[in-house]
Amino acid sequence: MARLREFDEEKALDAALQLFWEKGFEATSLSDLTSAMGIQRPSIYSAFGDKKALFEAALRKYTRSHAADVRARFQNHSSVREEFRTFFENLVETEYSQSTSRGCFCINTMVELSPHDEKFEILTREHQMYLSVIFEEAIERGLQSGELDDSVNAKSLAQTLTVSLIGLTVLMKSRPERSFVDNAVTVTLTLLKPKSYRN
Repeated sequence: MARLREFDEEKALDAALQLFWEKGFEATSLSDLTSAMGIQRPSIYSAFGDKKALFEAALRKYTRSHAADVRARFQNHSSVREEFRTFFENLVETEYSQSTSRGCFCINTMVELSPHDEKFEILTREHQMYLSVIFEEAIERGLQSGELDDSVNAKSLAQTLTVSLIGLTVLMKSRPERSFVDNAVTVTLTLLKPKSYRN
């Protein structure tokens, strides 16, 4: 008869996620993980596999949650242009309100592991593409409602906004002057052209 787990796997995985998010893959030791998760190495290996498998599980959990959160945010506004303005401004405000910047766990992984690990290259790219789809759906709603100008290409603009999101997230980890980032966001949002009515 299989022995029941003596710990909550989801809580342990959440603890690992937070630690990996803060320190990254390489800088996080197994000792760090056992301390944060409140379990010993044999339990980690039994439940999750090795350190890389645990990191992958944490990343997948994060990307599912993050994508769901972004999708939910974009369903709470009647104005598509307001949706994007609120999204980008909240992103900046959140980063600058914290004493240290953790950035986005997925984007951090893209920078740290994707260049030399194909699995994480694929996982982070999939998340980027999923965010782009969410953006594209929002832009399409703006086109259908008549809020956005017909000249807007939904797919191209969504991809551009995704690149802007990733670039801003990485940039803010170096804590540039707030005005530097605010100006970039302001110009980025001008790409969401409002409908122009001609006589």
